[in-house]
Amino acid sequence: MSSTTSPLRSAKFQRRFFWVALGVLIVGLAVGIPTLVLPKGHPTATPLSNEPAQVAKTPKAAKLDPAAKKVAQEFILTAVARKNLKQAYKLAGPQIRQGQTLKQWLTGNIAVVPYPVTALDFAPMKINYSYENEASIQVALLPKKGSKVQGALFDMQLNKIGGHWVVNSWVPASKPPVPCGGSGNC
Repeated sequence: MSSTTSPLRSAKFQRRFFWVALGVLIVGLAVGIPTLVLPKGHPTATPLSNEPAQVAKTPKAAKLDPAAKKVAQEFILTAVARKNLKQAYKLAGPQIRQGQTLKQWLTGNIAVVPYPVTALDFAPMKINYSYENEASIQVALLPKKGSKVQGALFDMQLNKIGGHWVVNSWVPASKPPVPCGGSGNC
Protein backbone atom coordinates (compact mmCIF):
# COMPACT_ATOMS: atom_id res chain seq x y z
CA MET A 1 0.00 0.00 0.00
CA SER A 2 1.05 3.48 -0.67
CA SER A 3 1.41 6.03 2.07
CA THR A 4 -0.79 8.53 0.24
CA THR A 5 -4.52 7.81 0.28
CA SER A 6 -6.87 9.00 -2.42
CA PRO A 7 -9.25 11.86 -1.48
CA LEU A 8 -12.09 9.72 -2.84
CA ARG A 9 -11.45 7.17 -0.13
CA SER A 10 -11.51 9.61 2.76
CA ALA A 11 -14.31 9.20 5.29
CA LYS A 12 -15.24 12.90 5.01
CA PHE A 13 -15.69 12.67 1.22
CA GLN A 14 -17.69 9.45 1.47
CA ARG A 15 -20.09 10.99 4.06
CA ARG A 16 -20.66 14.03 1.83
CA PHE A 17 -21.14 11.83 -1.23
CA PHE A 18 -23.70 9.73 0.68
CA TRP A 19 -25.76 12.79 1.64
CA VAL A 20 -25.65 14.28 -1.87
CA ALA A 21 -26.67 10.95 -3.42
CA LEU A 22 -29.50 10.59 -0.89
CA GLY A 23 -30.74 14.11 -1.75
CA VAL A 24 -30.71 13.32 -5.49
CA LEU A 25 -32.62 10.10 -4.83
CA ILE A 26 -35.28 11.91 -2.77
CA VAL A 27 -35.77 14.60 -5.45
CA GLY A 28 -35.98 11.91 -8.14
CA LEU A 29 -38.63 10.01 -6.20
CA ALA A 30 -40.61 13.18 -5.48
CA VAL A 31 -40.76 13.95 -9.19
CA GLY A 32 -41.05 10.40 -10.52
CA ILE A 33 -43.69 8.83 -8.28
CA PRO A 34 -46.48 11.33 -9.02
CA THR A 35 -45.99 10.90 -12.77
CA LEU A 36 -46.31 7.13 -12.38
CA VAL A 37 -49.14 7.01 -9.83
CA LEU A 38 -51.44 9.94 -10.66
CA PRO A 39 -54.01 9.56 -13.45
CA LYS A 40 -52.91 10.73 -16.86
CA GLY A 41 -56.11 12.71 -17.59
CA HIS A 42 -58.15 12.72 -20.74
CA PRO A 43 -57.21 14.02 -24.13
CA THR A 44 -58.40 17.56 -24.75
CA ALA A 45 -59.03 17.12 -28.46
CA THR A 46 -62.62 17.76 -29.47
CA PRO A 47 -64.01 14.98 -31.59
CA LEU A 48 -65.03 15.97 -35.09
CA SER A 49 -68.63 15.68 -36.15
CA ASN A 50 -70.46 15.54 -39.45
CA GLU A 51 -73.36 17.49 -37.92
CA PRO A 52 -73.84 21.03 -39.21
CA ALA A 53 -72.49 23.77 -36.93
CA GLN A 54 -74.97 25.48 -34.64
CA VAL A 55 -74.81 29.18 -35.36
CA ALA A 56 -76.53 31.68 -33.09
CA LYS A 57 -78.92 33.86 -35.01
CA THR A 58 -78.79 37.60 -34.48
CA PRO A 59 -82.28 38.82 -33.62
CA LYS A 60 -83.95 41.12 -36.08
CA ALA A 61 -83.70 44.78 -35.09
CA ALA A 62 -86.99 46.47 -34.30
CA LYS A 63 -88.16 49.94 -33.31
CA LEU A 64 -88.28 50.49 -29.58
CA ASP A 65 -91.72 49.46 -28.41
CA PRO A 66 -93.54 52.48 -26.91
CA ALA A 67 -94.58 50.20 -24.03
CA ALA A 68 -90.88 49.55 -23.29
CA LYS A 69 -90.16 53.28 -23.22
CA LYS A 70 -93.10 53.82 -20.85
CA VAL A 71 -91.81 51.08 -18.52
CA ALA A 72 -88.33 52.66 -18.60
CA GLN A 73 -89.72 56.05 -17.62
CA GLU A 74 -91.94 54.65 -14.85
CA PHE A 75 -89.02 52.62 -13.50
CA ILE A 76 -86.87 55.76 -13.25
CA LEU A 77 -89.62 57.70 -11.48
CA THR A 78 -90.27 54.86 -9.01
CA ALA A 79 -87.31 52.53 -8.37
CA VAL A 80 -84.50 54.97 -9.21
CA ALA A 81 -86.20 57.85 -7.35
CA ARG A 82 -87.15 55.47 -4.48
CA LYS A 83 -90.80 56.53 -4.72
CA ASN A 84 -93.72 54.09 -4.95
CA LEU A 85 -91.54 51.01 -4.60
CA LYS A 86 -94.61 48.77 -4.82
CA GLN A 87 -95.16 49.95 -8.40
CA ALA A 88 -91.40 49.67 -9.08
CA TYR A 89 -91.47 46.01 -8.00
CA LYS A 90 -93.94 45.24 -10.81
CA LEU A 91 -91.60 46.88 -13.33
CA ALA A 92 -88.46 45.08 -12.13
CA GLY A 93 -87.31 41.90 -13.82
CA PRO A 94 -85.77 38.87 -12.11
CA GLN A 95 -82.18 40.09 -12.50
CA ILE A 96 -82.91 43.31 -10.61
CA ARG A 97 -85.17 41.68 -8.02
CA GLN A 98 -82.46 39.14 -7.21
CA GLY A 99 -84.98 36.91 -5.49
CA GLN A 100 -86.26 39.64 -3.16
CA THR A 101 -89.84 39.44 -1.99
CA LEU A 102 -92.08 42.49 -2.21
CA LYS A 103 -91.66 42.99 1.54
CA GLN A 104 -87.84 43.01 1.20
CA TRP A 105 -88.07 45.29 -1.86
CA LEU A 106 -90.18 47.84 0.01
CA THR A 107 -87.30 48.47 2.44
CA GLY A 108 -85.54 50.32 -0.39
CA ASN A 109 -82.42 48.15 -0.11
CA ILE A 110 -82.57 47.11 -3.77
CA ALA A 111 -80.15 46.49 -6.63
CA VAL A 112 -80.96 49.80 -8.31
CA VAL A 113 -78.54 52.73 -8.23
CA PRO A 114 -80.62 55.65 -6.92
CA TYR A 115 -80.77 59.17 -8.36
CA PRO A 116 -82.85 62.09 -7.05
CA VAL A 117 -85.29 62.28 -9.96
CA THR A 118 -88.34 64.51 -9.58
CA ALA A 119 -89.50 64.62 -13.21
CA LEU A 120 -88.44 63.43 -16.62
CA ASP A 121 -88.96 66.72 -18.41
CA PHE A 122 -85.49 66.42 -19.88
CA ALA A 123 -84.00 62.92 -19.73
CA PRO A 124 -82.58 62.08 -23.15
CA MET A 125 -82.62 58.39 -24.05
CA LYS A 126 -80.35 56.83 -26.64
CA ILE A 127 -81.25 53.39 -27.96
CA ASN A 128 -78.23 51.09 -27.87
CA TYR A 129 -80.21 48.27 -29.50
CA SER A 130 -83.80 47.20 -29.81
CA TYR A 131 -85.22 43.79 -30.70
CA GLU A 132 -88.69 42.34 -30.45
CA ASN A 133 -88.20 41.08 -26.87
CA GLU A 134 -85.12 42.94 -25.65
CA ALA A 135 -83.81 46.49 -25.66
CA SER A 136 -80.94 48.48 -24.21
CA ILE A 137 -81.11 52.22 -23.75
CA GLN A 138 -78.81 54.84 -22.28
CA VAL A 139 -80.47 57.48 -20.14
CA ALA A 140 -79.00 60.86 -19.21
CA LEU A 141 -80.40 62.08 -15.91
CA LEU A 142 -79.85 65.75 -15.30
CA PRO A 143 -80.40 67.54 -11.98
CA LYS A 144 -82.73 70.46 -11.52
CA LYS A 145 -81.16 73.85 -12.03
CA GLY A 146 -79.29 74.91 -8.90
CA SER A 147 -79.01 71.35 -7.57
CA LYS A 148 -75.72 70.15 -6.10
CA VAL A 149 -76.23 66.70 -7.67
CA GLN A 150 -74.31 66.03 -10.86
CA GLY A 151 -75.82 64.63 -14.02
CA ALA A 152 -75.25 60.96 -14.72
CA LEU A 153 -75.56 58.42 -17.53
CA PHE A 154 -77.17 55.05 -16.93
CA ASP A 155 -77.57 51.94 -19.07
CA MET A 156 -80.88 50.13 -18.82
CA GLN A 157 -81.76 46.72 -20.22
CA LEU A 158 -85.40 45.83 -20.78
CA ASN A 159 -86.82 42.40 -21.54
CA LYS A 160 -90.28 41.34 -22.60
CA ILE A 161 -91.31 38.55 -20.25
CA GLY A 162 -94.76 37.02 -20.26
CA GLY A 163 -96.04 39.63 -22.69
CA HIS A 164 -94.96 42.71 -20.73
CA TRP A 165 -91.74 44.71 -20.48
CA VAL A 166 -89.57 44.70 -17.34
CA VAL A 167 -86.28 46.34 -16.44
CA ASN A 168 -83.55 43.76 -15.86
CA SER A 169 -80.51 46.00 -15.51
CA TRP A 170 -79.79 49.55 -14.37
CA VAL A 171 -76.11 50.48 -14.09
CA PRO A 172 -74.14 53.73 -14.22
CA ALA A 173 -72.54 54.24 -17.63
CA SER A 174 -70.20 57.01 -16.51
CA LYS A 175 -68.37 58.05 -13.42
CA PRO A 176 -69.28 61.45 -12.11
CA PRO A 177 -66.31 63.84 -12.08
CA VAL A 178 -64.47 64.02 -8.78
CA PRO A 179 -64.52 67.53 -7.28
CA CYS A 180 -61.06 68.99 -6.91
CA GLY A 181 -61.82 70.76 -3.64
CA GLY A 182 -60.69 74.27 -2.84
CA SER A 183 -57.15 73.84 -4.16
CA GLY A 184 -58.05 74.59 -7.75
CA ASN A 185 -55.38 72.10 -8.91
CA CYS A 186 -57.55 69.90 -11.11
